[in-house]
Amino acid sequence: MAFILLTFVTIFLLIASGGLLLFYREAMLQRVGSVINPRKKEPVTLLGIIQRMGSVFGVLVERLEGLLPRSKAEVSVVRKRLIRAGYRGEAAVNAFYGAKILVPALLCLLAVIIAHSDNVLLYISALGIGFLLPDFWLGKRIKLRQKRLRLGLPDVLDMMVICIEAGLGVDQATARAAQELRKAQPAVTDELGIVVLEQHAGRPRSEAWRNFADRTNVDSVRNLVTVLVQSEQFGTSIAKTLRVHSDVLRTQRRQRVEEQAAKTTVKLVFPLVLFIFPSIFLVSIGPAVLMIVDSFKHMRQ
Repeated sequence: MAFILLTFVTIFLLIASGGLLLFYREAMLQRVGSVINPRKKEPVTLLGIIQRMGSVFGVLVERLEGLLPRSKAEVSVVRKRLIRAGYRGEAAVNAFYGAKILVPALLCLLAVIIAHSDNVLLYISALGIGFLLPDFWLGKRIKLRQKRLRLGLPDVLDMMVICIEAGLGVDQATARAAQELRKAQPAVTDELGIVVLEQHAGRPRSEAWRNFADRTNVDSVRNLVTVLVQSEQFGTSIAKTLRVHSDVLRTQRRQRVEEQAAKTTVKLVFPLVLFIFPSIFLVSIGPAVLMIVDSFKHMRQ
């Protein structure tokens, strides 16, 4: 009897050990590795917690992206918009479609928690707003990146002019400008780095710069590409061309600022009429109106 009991316990322990090795192998390997190569425990910080939550959120979003039907043409358009916003990773499209599922669900949950209402229109509105919210956010990111490209392009062109006049070629000047201004103008240097990589891969210079204009969809970049291609075709000085184009971009930027400053007088009319004038009328005419009302009351008596 004791032998049978010992055999049963031994078989049970072997099966349990096999199950642990099968299902918790990675955890056990990590523990064994921590014992063999002990490392200092990193302190728990707020930044680390936020990074872990961001990674978990990214995995959840990528899991949910398969629930939304999509076509190849739609995915191509979304990928192009994400590239213009600066997101070139393969997981960006999946994260975007996952967000279009997760954000409406979160808004509906928030409406249930806050409103406690059975109004179906409220939940339909939450679903619609949540579905469109990633598109609005992506549009804002595209406009912000295009603005940074527009503002940073003259500085990059000046650096390219200095490099060309120092004896470098156009390709070497592009790579040097992308390297030197990486921290000052990250958006423009990021795109120029792609231009340099495409040229190293064997693409012609004109095609690489045209791809730069197509990726960004900025008018000043398109004009720059046109000027560079024409300068290369006609054999004119690229340094002078870039210097003139940089001056033109700065002049356009100054004119744009002056235009916005001139529009402020028109834009101030609406807050003046809606908010400031009623307060002035209330303070200045209010006491007189009260006195007139009191005088009429006395006349009736």
